[in-house]
Order: sequence, then structure tokens, then C-alpha cells
Amino acid sequence: MQFAIKTLVPDEIYTDRKEFLNYFYEAALKAATRRTRSIVLLGQRRMGKTEIFKRVVNRLFFEQDLKNPNAVIPVYYKFPDDISDSWKFAMEYVENFIKWYLAFKMGDSDILLDKSLNADNLPDFVRSHINMTKGFEQSLNLLDSLQSKGIVFPEKEAVNLPRLVSDRDDSTIVMFLDEIQNLHLPQCNFRLVGHMQDAVESRTCPHFVTGSAMTILYDILAKGSLYGRFRDKPIKQFTDYYGSELVRKSSKFNNVKIPDIMAPVISERCGGNPFYINAVIEQSVEQEIELDSEMALNEILAIDLSSGFIYQELREQIIKWIERLNDHNITKWILYLAALDEEERIDVKRIQKELKKQEGSDVDIEKIREVMVRLSQGDLIDYKSFGGWFTHVNDPILQDFLRAWGKIEVAGKKQTHVTEEIVLKYKSLNRKYKNYQGYLAEVFMIQILWNNQNKELDGKYFNYPEIIKMPRFIYIDQRVRLESGKGKEIDIFASAGLNIWIAESKWKKDPVGKDVVENLIWQGNLIKKKRGEDLKNLTLWLFASNGVTEDAKKIMAENGILWSTKENLNALLIDSGLRKLPDIE
Repeated sequence: MQFAIKTLVPDEIYTDRKEFLNYFYEAALKAATRRTRSIVLLGQRRMGKTEIFKRVVNRLFFEQDLKNPNAVIPVYYKFPDDISDSWKFAMEYVENFIKWYLAFKMGDSDILLDKSLNADNLPDFVRSHINMTKGFEQSLNLLDSLQSKGIVFPEKEAVNLPRLVSDRDDSTIVMFLDEIQNLHLPQCNFRLVGHMQDAVESRTCPHFVTGSAMTILYDILAKGSLYGRFRDKPIKQFTDYYGSELVRKSSKFNNVKIPDIMAPVISERCGGNPFYINAVIEQSVEQEIELDSEMALNEILAIDLSSGFIYQELREQIIKWIERLNDHNITKWILYLAALDEEERIDVKRIQKELKKQEGSDVDIEKIREVMVRLSQGDLIDYKSFGGWFTHVNDPILQDFLRAWGKIEVAGKKQTHVTEEIVLKYKSLNRKYKNYQGYLAEVFMIQILWNNQNKELDGKYFNYPEIIKMPRFIYIDQRVRLESGKGKEIDIFASAGLNIWIAESKWKKDPVGKDVVENLIWQGNLIKKKRGEDLKNLTLWLFASNGVTEDAKKIMAENGILWSTKENLNALLIDSGLRKLPDIE
């Protein structure tokens, strides 16, 4: 692959972001028809947002015809951590823009890395290598004005330059802006956000933005002058199918064997977070521990979040964030004490009492709340602004890390002792899955449902005489318990509002009997009772790896129940653009 900007993730392990790559690539090309708005790629840290932007920029740089007057010029810029000087920022932003424009027009990505080109010699180099337009001439004029400091608001002129060029020339430029939350940090003593309103509204120069702090992104884009000017594209963690794919690719890349049945378990335990998944596999190589059981997985996770790759990465993020705030010591204690809270709502008064024990002085409740709000802006605590209360971020591994980090770096315990404590705790956890094969099949079945939304499927995959019309699902949950007791847990619950699918997975050597079918019917009747008029259609689907008995087949035919064998499911997986079930028994 050719690079205008170097990507970080090796192609051998890059997994399941095709939807986003195509979405932003097509949106960028469509900007030439003036049909694209500015877009924000919104998601938690370490979901691959920066990688998506870089790969799209590379495609735009190398896959377009440079002679085409409608070619879209991509420009990538990453906002620095410390934006404190408006002149330095403006100069860097404008130089970056000129170099990307020049590199694209020349078809030479080496321009982007050429350190010999600077504000002094760049204008002459540009004029001698490309045909100048009236619009792009303005960028060189602005560069000259910045050097002589002949501008009142340099930052305003800088962020509006790309639109000025594209509007003047009626050309198309797409700005890819990363780490945009850095516009809104405490140490930034000038405000860029208000100046960007006109820039991001442009149809000739849409801005695609992302960043690593969702709360600040929301504050920037969903309030004030930029409100309503961005279309949002959410990115979430991997489904366990694609998490399993990453496990498979990463294990091959790292030359380590991981049983197929453990792949979805690793994905689920890591919350579908690609960084956590890769970190766990790399740590297993480091420790020479085979990931062949939940106990082994728990041990590796415990080591990594207390002293390994996860610890190092998350620690760097936290330290960087805390350094941006005042009262570093109090902030550390508040974050640690909040992480120790076991309740859904974090008890601010409890933190106040513990702070007095540790610091020997009273800290006002409002001061603690102020610090917690700022911590929430770094996605370290979740702040419910309408209710005015705090809870934990939905990331169990982050929570366990914060407890480990706090014990080591705030409470002063030895890191080796904390690692031992967490390893012992994790190794004592009960096994979560009794049947790995059944869980694996559920993961594949769920991905089939996602991949075939709003499509029509041949009934042959379900041993059913008619075409199956698939709805668009709002959510798909796994292992949903209807009531307490045996047989009351639904393997898969997929909601499309008025339409519900429930599915059961049975990976057994022998055909499944009527008792399983009868229990599935009972579960369906319970859902009908609970949903009442809010249920229009209920579909029941059974996966039985080695088929069903004749009695079971008869009952399913009478009740219109869909059922698939391993052979049926594999054929459906291939038809859905997915890989077949692994060959295990």
C-alpha cells in the first residue's frame, strides 16, 4: 500500500472497519457534487478512528486521477496536545494545508515529509512546481502575513483558509481533523471553536473530524456555534464475530496458537475493544501462557492491566489528562476513590470523607464535583449533567485499571504486590461459559442477523418453505434472562421494535429433542405476554449443529419455527459474506 500518511495497524491484522472506510471515502468523493456535509466520527478511545481517517486519506491521495478537475484534495491535520500560542498554531495549520495541497497536485507524497521546506522557501517552491489559482494564491499571501504578524486574529484566518481556497476556485477540499478535543482544553488560552463555524459549513470544503474524548467532542459540536453543523457517524466496539476475527488474525501475526472456541470469549472479555484484544494476545506471547481457557485469559488480563501494555497505554492517557488540570494530587485521589465505588452512582460525600483521611484537610463538595466534571471530559468518569450525578464509564477493564493504577501511584503500594493481588482475584473468577461451542455459534448467528438486515433470505437455510424477510434490528442482546431458574435464559434476543427474533444455540453430537423446542416455544410465549400489543411478529430460530429428532421437527413445522444445522448455517454464513464455523466438535 502507498502512504501519504503512515498507518499504525498492520494490514495483516486490520479488521472490520470496511463500513467506515467506504463511508468516508464515498462522502469525500461526493463532496465534488456539493452533497456532503461536515461529519464527526464519534466513539470511545482506541476504536480505530485515527486509523480510519489515515486509510481514507491515503485512498483519496493515490486512487484519484490527478488530471481530473473534480478530484477531491484531502488534507490531514492532527491538533497538538498543547495549543497555547495562536501565532504558532496558525503558522503550523497553514503550512500543513499548503504542503498537502501541493503534494496532491504534484502527486508526490514525499513533499509532506520534506523538512527542507519551510515558511521561508515554501512560496517560491510552490509557484515553481504547480499552476497557481486565484484561490490557492491566498494561502501564500496568508503565510506571508503570518510571518509579518500583520493579522488581528491569526487563528481565525488559518482555520478558514481551506474554505477560502475551495470557494474562490470552486474546487473541492476535504479536511480530516484528528484530536479535535484539543481545541477545548483548559490550557488553550484562545478559542478556536467559534472561528470554525463558517469553515465547517462549506459544501466545497467539508470537515471530517474525530478525537479521543467523546464528552469534549460533544461539548464542542453539540453546543454553541457548531451546533447542528456536523452529521455524526458513531463507531462502536467490535461485535464478537469481528472481535474473534481480530483474535484469529492477531494470533497468526504474533505466531501464537489460540483455540477457535476461545476467540469469541477473548473478544467478549475485552469488550470488543481492538486495543485490549491485541494487548492480551501480545501479553500471552510475552508471558508464554497459552490462551486456552478462561482462567488463562483472566490471568493475562490481570497482568496486563496492572503492569503490561494496557497499563502503560491507559496510564499515559490519564497522566496527560491530569496534568492539564490544577491540583494534581487531589485530582488523582478523587479519580482513584471514584473508581473504588461499587455502586452505580458514585458517592461524592464518601470521596470527601476519604479525602480528609488521606490529605488531612476538608475539601469542599463543590470543589470535588468540579474536579469530577473535568475528569468526565476526559471520559474517565461519566457525568449525567441533567441529573447532576456521576457514574462509571462503561468499560470494565478501564475500571479495573483505575483501581490498580490508584493503588500503585496514588496510595503508594508496590506494583508487584498489586499485580499479584489482581492475578489472584482474576484467577478465582468462576468460569462464565459452560459450552464454548454453543457460545461460538451464537456469535456467528448474531453476525448473520446484523449482516442481513432489510434483506430477503432463502428459506432453505432455515428448513422453511418460504422466503424470510429480515427486519432492521435496533439491538441484539446475548444471554438474556427472562426469569430466574433453569431454561429461562434466551441465547439471542434481537429487537426490531414491533418485530422480535429469539434464537437458541445447541452444539451437540446428537440431534436435539423436543424438550429444547418446547422450551423455546415457552420462552416465546413469555415474550408475547410481556410485550402485549407492542409485539407484531415473533420469530423463533434454533441452531442444532447435528439436526433435530423427528418429534422436534414435527413440533417446529406446526409452530413455524426456523431451524438450522451446522451445514445450513455454514451455507448462510458464506452467503452473508462471512466465514464458516470452525471445524470443531
